[in-house]
Amino acid sequence: MALPNIIINFKEKAVTAIKRGQRGVVALVMTHSREGATQSIYEYRGFGDVPAGTDTATEEAPFTKEQYLLIQLAFMGYVTPPKKLIVVMRGQEDVENYTNVQTALSTLAFDYLAFPEIEGKDVATVNTWFKGLDKKATIVLPNVVGGDSEKVVNFTTENIVTTLKDSAFTTAEYTARIAGLLAGTPLTISATYAPLAEVVDFTRLSKEDMDTAIDNGELVLYHDGTKAKIARGVNSFTTTIVDKGDSFKKIKLVDAMNMMYMDIKKTCEDSYIGKYPNSYDSKCILITAIQAYIDGLVYDNILDNSYENRVEIDVERQRIYLKSIGVDVEEMDDLAIKKANTRDQVFLVMNVKLLDALEDITLNVNI
Repeated sequence: MALPNIIINFKEKAVTAIKRGQRGVVALVMTHSREGATQSIYEYRGFGDVPAGTDTATEEAPFTKEQYLLIQLAFMGYVTPPKKLIVVMRGQEDVENYTNVQTALSTLAFDYLAFPEIEGKDVATVNTWFKGLDKKATIVLPNVVGGDSEKVVNFTTENIVTTLKDSAFTTAEYTARIAGLLAGTPLTISATYAPLAEVVDFTRLSKEDMDTAIDNGELVLYHDGTKAKIARGVNSFTTTIVDKGDSFKKIKLVDAMNMMYMDIKKTCEDSYIGKYPNSYDSKCILITAIQAYIDGLVYDNILDNSYENRVEIDVERQRIYLKSIGVDVEEMDDLAIKKANTRDQVFLVMNVKLLDALEDITLNVNI
């Protein structure tokens, strides 16, 4: 016997969810500059709550001026600022690795994660750790080699000059801004062409090089001659397979998948598991709740209203399970299978279609 399983498979045409949640939590990992300081975790609901940075950090004001600016970057957001910012400060005893930080992060709830002070030598290690972490969240890392994951955003633009300070931000430092911007992007739109009003200049790429970078799963900045923008809201996932197609390359769509995953998991754990008899009527109650949630996502333009987004008992999987426990299913029709006693198991299937943002426009002009 083990903990009850909630198995949620995300495929191109099968997503599971229940109760619409709010996303937008960013976690930043930085390092204490104060000698002898141990690992600390701080939470802020707005930038006004953050103690100002100082030349010499103290227990009451734990951030340097540079770290304070990185926090400001994260809180700039996009349409909205992040709902909450979690700052995990690495202790002085941990400067050789991120082991203790990784343990702390595995217990925290967040949607986006960035390491704006990370050194190049540590990027690969953190990337490998996060890809293996059982958490529906996204990490923004600088210049990742071997990302290829919907969980990892590979930000690669260099030498970012802004109005916020005299010197340029490094790629790593600016991941704080990217994480906050993505967290502040509603699920109804994408981060593609999101403007960055504070950016003056950066190492610009040609159109061909930008196309290549995007195809390689890199998130880069683009300058339209007037302002800087996110070139395209993509993550590092590039190697598509049968059950993971191009939809998994888009940050917007993966965010919607993550939201739905967390919603059904939390709701099942809090309101259903162990609280209902596993009868056909109870399964119908659960299905009705899921369908109401899905209808809400259709109304909110997160799911495609031209598609029949629906959830129902997975007859085939239930038939296989019943047969495995010795039930003679040969003469049972679909309704009998649906109503059969499945002990403590629930088998559902849902078909939905996610709605992407308007990004590519083709206009043919006839004169």
